[in-house]
Amino acid sequence: MDRFAYLAMTGAKHSLQAQQHNNHNLANVNTPGFRQDLDQLVSQPVRGPGYDSRVYSVETSVGHDFRPGSIMTTGRDMDVAMAGDGWIAVQGLDGNEAYTRRGDLRISSLGVLENGAGHPVMGDAGPVAIPPADKVEIGQDGTISIVPAGQPAEQMVVLDRIKLVNPPVQELGKGDDGLFRLGDGGIAPADGAARLTSGALEGSNVNSVEALVNMIDHARQFETYVKLLNKAEENDSASSSLLRSQG
Repeated sequence: MDRFAYLAMTGAKHSLQAQQHNNHNLANVNTPGFRQDLDQLVSQPVRGPGYDSRVYSVETSVGHDFRPGSIMTTGRDMDVAMAGDGWIAVQGLDGNEAYTRRGDLRISSLGVLENGAGHPVMGDAGPVAIPPADKVEIGQDGTISIVPAGQPAEQMVVLDRIKLVNPPVQELGKGDDGLFRLGDGGIAPADGAARLTSGALEGSNVNSVEALVNMIDHARQFETYVKLLNKAEENDSASSSLLRSQG
């Protein structure tokens, strides 16, 4: 009886964890450049003395979906999307360089170029700082040009260049902050061939319909395991009653 209850308990636990991961993806269906997390339930035998007599399910991460999201034209000068493969280098909360596809850029109150999540965008020599300007343009190669405040429109000045990288995706891992980093903790070199599309944003690659179907599926799996736990309790009560009656 304990085996029956244990297997049902582990199944309910990992179904709930799978639901949490799926809900995280669903919550980011409108986050620009988001890459959904992939997971699956696998069978894992219970190790211990003697022969393996039980197998339970384990929810485990199997990486991330690197397929590009759809490109949406916004017409906003500060919006950029990667044209093909590549990543925008940003500074994570830990101060180290990380990578993202999120391109809804803005200028903070301190004059730092950052994306919609508040991560400073990296340039040739660290985070990009934008002085007061009447106009800011971002070229396909990441070059940032500005018209200084109070200057004629033709006085365009090249300020910096956004660092664009293109490391192999198998070397990237996603952190809890949603940013990608090299697995060995290194820094990816700038890629001169990477290009941006201005006035556009890349959407999330989460399929909302698929995520909703998965949410229903995980909920039904959890309910099934809970019913099995209830059945285990009923069987235990019936067994105890039978033993008492025989005694």
